[in-house]
Amino acid sequence: MRRPCPFGLPAAYAEMREHAPVRRARLADGSLVWLVSRHEDIRALLGDARLSADRSQPGFPFLDAETAQLGTVRVFLGMDAPDHLLHRRMFLAEFLPRQVEALRPFVQRCVDEHLDRMVAQGPPADLVTALAMPVPALTVGRILGVPEEELSRLKELSVNALTHRGPKGFKALFDFVREITDDRRDALNSPDFPDSPAGGDGMIGRVLREYVAPGHLDPWSMLATIFVILMAGYETTTHMISLGVLTLVDHPEQLTAIRRDPELVPRTVEELLRFLSVGELAAVRIAAKDIELRGTTIRAGDGVVLLGAAGNRDPRVFEDPERFDIHRAFGRHLAFGHGPHSCIGARVARLELTVVLTTLLERLPGLRLAQRITDDAVDYDAVLFGLKRLEVTW
Repeated sequence: MRRPCPFGLPAAYAEMREHAPVRRARLADGSLVWLVSRHEDIRALLGDARLSADRSQPGFPFLDAETAQLGTVRVFLGMDAPDHLLHRRMFLAEFLPRQVEALRPFVQRCVDEHLDRMVAQGPPADLVTALAMPVPALTVGRILGVPEEELSRLKELSVNALTHRGPKGFKALFDFVREITDDRRDALNSPDFPDSPAGGDGMIGRVLREYVAPGHLDPWSMLATIFVILMAGYETTTHMISLGVLTLVDHPEQLTAIRRDPELVPRTVEELLRFLSVGELAAVRIAAKDIELRGTTIRAGDGVVLLGAAGNRDPRVFEDPERFDIHRAFGRHLAFGHGPHSCIGARVARLELTVVLTTLLERLPGLRLAQRITDDAVDYDAVLFGLKRLEVTW
């Protein structure tokens, strides 16, 4: 369902949440699923083992042809226990608190360099291409262990894939990841390559060394998972940066409060995550067993879509939920999901958003829109909601 504006959700979400919190919906291919819209129910189902994430199951509800391709790819996002946790742990080390905090100087350098370039070119500027796209691409590249001299190429390919959204762009990006992975594998097999390279070798090198080489993970599954992590970590944060800035500019009194007290930035990030819900869905699942929910029986084999955006505006959890309020008490928003499949990169996203907003507001105190947002600048049709461009001045 199309959003009415960058800050609003379809009116039908609230209507469903109040009067039909578990209801039938039809996907584009004509298949029927159950749509769940209340925060309490979504959170409970995200931790319910009776819902399966296994995309290879017959009848799994794919939203479009693009996501249907994931049905043949074995990545931990599409696994159930115990395989899910086993494979998730293989890719977890780079997202632990200490490792994420160690990323801060790199993220800060990326933000500073791109802001330097933007300021040097002078206003107006498109914040999406000048800052929101490059910083997440470079950050996830650093996490993966893309060599420094190849990061600019990764940034170019990532921006191209997200801007044009065609199969050609995504294939070029996937081929790049495969090339980096092959190079790292060749280096690991070289007798001159140290067992533990100084400073580490990123996720790609570590997973190759610890899991692929001993035969615990097949190379194709590793490559597919790396690509999924790259896209998930890149696109969502890109949209959050541009939409977050737009939201703050549209709420000048709260923007002023943040300028006066930068300690409000982490709280602002959480409210932006709740309010914007760039990921419309908390999860898409298939029932492995019958589930009784609010007088409705979800039968084994039924598809289930958990509407996280509706849950993040649930008045049972968030007071006056349609209002953007950086002073709101922290709630349990669903931006990163919940339970065993909660977002593996949540700490990284929070770090990037905090550094970007803090630096941007400090360096450009007069930041404002250069022109009114028009419908063609908003990506209303994407599963991950975002802006195509955001013209700003200062």
